[in-house]
Amino acid sequence: MQLSSKILLGMFLGIALGLVLHTIDQSIPAASPVIAWMVDNIFDVIGKIFVISLKLLVVPLVFVSLVCGSASMGEDVKMGQVAVKTIALYLTTTAIAVTLALVIANIVDPGVGINTSEAAAFSVKESPAFKDVVIGIFPSNPVQAMAQGNMLQIIVFAILVGVAIMRSGESGQSVLRGFQKLSDVVMIMVTILMNVAPVGVFCLLVKLFTSEGYSAIVNLALYFATMVFVLCLHACMTYSSIFAIFTRLNPVTLFKNMRPAMVFAFSTASSNATMPITLNAAKNRVGAHNSIASFTVPLGATVNMDGTAIMQGIATVFIAQAYGLDLSMGEYLAVVATATLASIGTAGVPGVGLITLAMVLQQVGLPVEGIGLIIGVDRLLDMLRTVVNVSGDGMVTAVVADSEGMLDREVFNKSDEANT
Repeated sequence: MQLSSKILLGMFLGIALGLVLHTIDQSIPAASPVIAWMVDNIFDVIGKIFVISLKLLVVPLVFVSLVCGSASMGEDVKMGQVAVKTIALYLTTTAIAVTLALVIANIVDPGVGINTSEAAAFSVKESPAFKDVVIGIFPSNPVQAMAQGNMLQIIVFAILVGVAIMRSGESGQSVLRGFQKLSDVVMIMVTILMNVAPVGVFCLLVKLFTSEGYSAIVNLALYFATMVFVLCLHACMTYSSIFAIFTRLNPVTLFKNMRPAMVFAFSTASSNATMPITLNAAKNRVGAHNSIASFTVPLGATVNMDGTAIMQGIATVFIAQAYGLDLSMGEYLAVVATATLASIGTAGVPGVGLITLAMVLQQVGLPVEGIGLIIGVDRLLDMLRTVVNVSGDGMVTAVVADSEGMLDREVFNKSDEANT
């Protein structure tokens, strides 16, 4: 059985077992202690170890890959034009995502008839000032940035090291060869972890669906369905259209090649934790050159939040309708602008999704307490949002690589998984 098929099997078995255990827990009280012990001491432990192992590789992988990529990029392409193309594509897809979300949400009206008295308590974290965000991108202590997992600071430092290596002549090339060997070792570690991924995915989803069950979805069914529909529409329509127009390649093949990363993203709900798998898929399955993928993927995992932008658009309409408030066209445009810019402006902030949603709500004068209405289903939707984000990272990487003549079409069109 192919690896991605094993991961999908683990995912479906995990969801099925989780729902079965949730049903037993609700219908047979005597079984609750046993189920709780199993979930907390077996499935939760294995799942958390798996996620921790993924995160273990993120900092070394991003740093080493970006150093190698930026050091070798000067030989073939100009880093500036790659950066401009990448950021422009990420911002464009985010703007399209939130616009699409607002249009569909206003057609469906998911918030009409919602009882706002049922909103859960929600405390808003203060969003940082734009000045502080810009200053915070640049590290004063790169070791501290790596210890804290501050991805934007790591990216800036890695690019600086790569550029310095590129300009250091023969001595720089010697250092680059060392980094390239280290990169090979890190990728072997990724491969080792991928081999145990089906078990990790299985345990993560058993834990999640045992605790969540069906109730959260049923209570907010229309909101949940609207979110799922727009996420799928954005991935299938926006990503496929941009990819097909710029590369003249089959978008279905792109999604097929990104499948391992998408499954990982669904189970972990974290673009950063999925980054090792995303980078591996972008290089070895999509066919993007390392110098491109090692720049676009870490940047995308940090700033590309199309799924979050969709959530912000739909949640804004949902909360406005739940509280019986009407938004003007100018306020909708403010939502688009705020959600798009916030995707980069608050990239390094923990809990970024709810922080940026609070910013959007405050921008148009809606009650921030309304976020409490959607917390119940947000964990499940976060998994789907992350799948969309990771798909976008793969699409942008392929488009940018193809525009620079650095997309291996033979690798892209290869259907078997021997090259994984």
